Amino acid sequence: MKSRFAILAISILFCAAALVAVIGAAPQSPMLKKPIYSGAKPLGPYTPGIDIGNLVFLAGQIGRDPATGEFVSDNTADQTRQAMKNLGAVLEKAGLGYQNVVKTTIYLADINDYAAVNEVYGSFFPEGSPAPARSTIQVAAIPAGAKVEIDFIAARFHPVVPQLGSED
Repeated sequence: MKSRFAILAISILFCAAALVAVIGAAPQSPMLKKPIYSGAKPLGPYTPGIDIGNLVFLAGQIGRDPATGEFVSDNTADQTRQAMKNLGAVLEKAGLGYQNVVKTTIYLADINDYAAVNEVYGSFFPEGSPAPARSTIQVAAIPAGAKVEIDFIAARFHPVVPQLGSED
């Protein structure tokens, strides 16, 4: 009986330590949900970014110029570039950069634009830094008639140090 209790206690401690490592705070510490605004007015009732602990969730951005509210052009690559800049402004307000992005989702009005979007999207992530996990899907429509919408999840973490003999 004592050995089962010891194993259970060790398992609980291990899980608690893993939780602390992942969220960066003691489990009993409440995390604040802080809104992040980049100056661009959202199209609806949402917040451009939510900062909670070591994670920052960024709402989808489209290719509108925040100063004018208009699309930068009708070209998908141009809209992608502007959406990435809009996301970058939210990251900056959170004290982060593109190297902190761990997950993205790209929504395309036309999957045939995949190559053009991919080229622009990839240019925003630092050379030598692991690219974020990503999903890309075609949708029936994007708000305001946009051709592309992109959202991010970013994290505060220590830089990855490559190990000797690892794949590049």
